[in-house]
Amino acid sequence: MDLNKIMQEIKKGVAEMIDEERVLNLIKNFYENGENFYVKAGFDPTAPDLHLGHSVVLNKMALLQQHGAIIQFLIGDFTGQIGDPTGKSATRKKLDRETVLKNAKTYEEQVFKILDPSKTKIMFNSTWCNELGAAGVIELTSTFPVARMIERDDFEKRLKAGTPISISEFMYPLLQGYDSVAMKCDIEMGGTDQKFNLLMGRTLQRVYNIGKEQAVIMMPLLEGLDGVNKMSKSLGNYIGVTDNANDMFAKTLSISDELMWRWYELLSQKSVDEIAALKEAVKNGSYHPKKAKEDLAFEITARYHDEEAAQKARDEFNNVHASGELPSDIKEFSMNEPVWIVEALTHCGLTPTNSQARRDIAVNAVSIDQNKIKDEQLKLNKGEYVLQVGKKKFARLKVI
Repeated sequence: MDLNKIMQEIKKGVAEMIDEERVLNLIKNFYENGENFYVKAGFDPTAPDLHLGHSVVLNKMALLQQHGAIIQFLIGDFTGQIGDPTGKSATRKKLDRETVLKNAKTYEEQVFKILDPSKTKIMFNSTWCNELGAAGVIELTSTFPVARMIERDDFEKRLKAGTPISISEFMYPLLQGYDSVAMKCDIEMGGTDQKFNLLMGRTLQRVYNIGKEQAVIMMPLLEGLDGVNKMSKSLGNYIGVTDNANDMFAKTLSISDELMWRWYELLSQKSVDEIAALKEAVKNGSYHPKKAKEDLAFEITARYHDEEAAQKARDEFNNVHASGELPSDIKEFSMNEPVWIVEALTHCGLTPTNSQARRDIAVNAVSIDQNKIKDEQLKLNKGEYVLQVGKKKFARLKVI
């Protein structure tokens, strides 16, 4: 056991670690005495799907599981009905109970694509939050001064802008901190945008005198496919952990060479030394950056599917993009003749609007049966056609 080497891997990609000595001692105690420690990460079930941005924290938790951690995967079914105010300029709409539970179930199914189920406890904070009662809630609110609460960046900005803040939003960080009291966790993990909430857990563990004070590990927010904004479903720059293998592989290959190394650091299971060696190989020309990106795409795809599916995705991509062959899984559509090409592209989901279809035709991005077209007034008569927009969007259209 090399504790320094273990800590080097744990610190890979970490934005900030508070109480690193405690993390080290927890791992040391596991190897010397066989005692597990508890790592908490909370997810509010406000959306039904996990993407690679979420996996940054989950991957680090999976690594900690190898060194003694029992993961307390907290589904915030109670706090999710309040809504996390982090980064919000307005009060969030409440989620109804049915939606919260439905989304929570989806998270529970997906998280085991990354975490070891035998070393993971799925927990719901309604278990203890419902038991707090009015007296418990009042006691909780007395633990933290209002002046400190409004120092929080989100609240300060909204106060200056005259934007309303509900009392329930003040309750969110308190309740998240109370989760750490109830769960008696040793480490809490989250994104850098959660720092205020994560530190609240340390504060309340002291206040409630539970005999420990959690360390905090914060991971950076993963840039999405555009390389600029954080990965987000609303921005469309994401890869979902349930995406099919072909899409996962192709989307990963679409990122920039610069972003590739960021993804290696935050998403790859390769060690710090292995990644450094890859960078040096690319720098000296012995390893092509396209091959490095392809290997990353293979690793990510194999993790969420398997190596056979990843290899098929690699072959499919090379056949379509390198050899000019058609994909093997083109979706099929039908329309009655005559069909205007602009409407055909929209109907088949290759363009979101007729206006976008016209723009794509104008820039020579549209092909029929692998032949470029320029006439936006083109009509399609009876027959079967393979429509293509750009390099990745295909549809088979049967005109009847």
